Amino acid sequence: MTKARVVPEEQIRRQMDFIDFIGHMNRDKTEKNGEKCKAFTHTYGCQQNEADTQKIAGMLRDMGYEMTEDAKQADVIVLNTCAVRENAENRVLGNVGALAHLKKQKPGLTIALCGCMVQQEHMAEKVKKSYPQVDLVFGTHALWRFPELLYRTLTGDRRVFDISGDAEGEIAEGLPVLRDGKAHAWLSIMYGCNNFCTYCIVPYVRGRERSRRPEAIEAELRELVAAGYRDITLLGQNVNSYGKDLDLEIDFSDLLRRLNGVEGDFLLRFMTSHPKDASHKLFDTMAQCGKVAKQLHLPFQSGSDTVLRRMNRGYTAEQYQALIAYARSRMPGLVVSSDIIVGFPGETAEDFEGTLRVVRDTGFDMLYTFQYSKRSGTPAADYDDPTPQAEKQARFERLLALQDQCAEPRMLAYQGKRLRVLVDGESRHAEYPYTARTDGNLLVYCAGERLKVGEFADIVIEKAALRSLYGRQQEA
Repeated sequence: MTKARVVPEEQIRRQMDFIDFIGHMNRDKTEKNGEKCKAFTHTYGCQQNEADTQKIAGMLRDMGYEMTEDAKQADVIVLNTCAVRENAENRVLGNVGALAHLKKQKPGLTIALCGCMVQQEHMAEKVKKSYPQVDLVFGTHALWRFPELLYRTLTGDRRVFDISGDAEGEIAEGLPVLRDGKAHAWLSIMYGCNNFCTYCIVPYVRGRERSRRPEAIEAELRELVAAGYRDITLLGQNVNSYGKDLDLEIDFSDLLRRLNGVEGDFLLRFMTSHPKDASHKLFDTMAQCGKVAKQLHLPFQSGSDTVLRRMNRGYTAEQYQALIAYARSRMPGLVVSSDIIVGFPGETAEDFEGTLRVVRDTGFDMLYTFQYSKRSGTPAADYDDPTPQAEKQARFERLLALQDQCAEPRMLAYQGKRLRVLVDGESRHAEYPYTARTDGNLLVYCAGERLKVGEFADIVIEKAALRSLYGRQQEA
């Protein structure tokens, strides 16, 4: 496996120089106009995209921009795009089209698109030809050069498009980050993917797997804990592949154990795991580490071995179920979630029954279900797909109904239990004015005079619903 290239410090410092240049420009504008320059960001897609947007926001903040939630007030708009499903791309293009009117009202407005969608050459070309209101386009590999690209956009008279970068990818350390919220934080431990599932565009737009050094990850974790974050999710397209590209004797289980040793009161989560790389060692480590949440998101995608082979997933339904059984044997009460694709090209009625069987036998706490979305450039895009859309929709609805049927008793079983939760926000529920998350990441609406956002609390569950729990802090 090729070792990832770490961006040299002098190149990072060069980007910091561009941040300073833009900062001077914005201060001059503020002094002249009396109003601070503002920036707006929006994220489509996965948690890794959210983490990337937080880096972009951090760079914008250091450039002197004040972040706004109203695009109409912004001087710079950055949309971080997703390419996993067609509807995500359509939403992006629809929103970009709507910005044409705003651009006419504010000719000085800078509109930027970044992320997975525009890393695809055909999509970048489509934006260039059909959306003249877009000033800046940069792909996933060029994110760390955002300050330089924005500076070129602001000081030149031409549009800037940069989707350069090879498939091996790079790792850029030391970029500014502006995180949302007070309780939860994302912590990327690796980037890219080597799996090449036949339906997935991610390896083509994110590049090959590349792991951050464990000391860099630990240092960032310590910063997060010191800043008050108590629920920290380790991110990677396949965290179970962590360390394979490093010149160290370390795997993901070893990293978890190392991070578990960091001082402080916090929870560690991770996503996403791939079943072909999940191991008994990983589940043993989770069971032994008190700060690792007893939550497992392990996508199985289909209960048909035939479909799994066509997806290039590298495991069977029986092997997947054996993994879940072992994990639960080591961690009673483990909360398990998964991803499922309905209507993969060539999926038969018998194949789909296999998926229902796995759902019924496994008993998931949560499922993230999707209908197959054709992605140009992937092998599955050329597969025969004879199943009518109406039949795919019918299967999808059957799956949703079955999951609700399976999840309801699992949720009702929490009634009367005492749980430790992390209070993470305020709700609109009059009786239960706070939101919180359990160790297993279940949503809880809760009440109590001593509850504070960003702190752990013990509550008793008073009632349970299909998608949430309701609890109250006991009197001291």
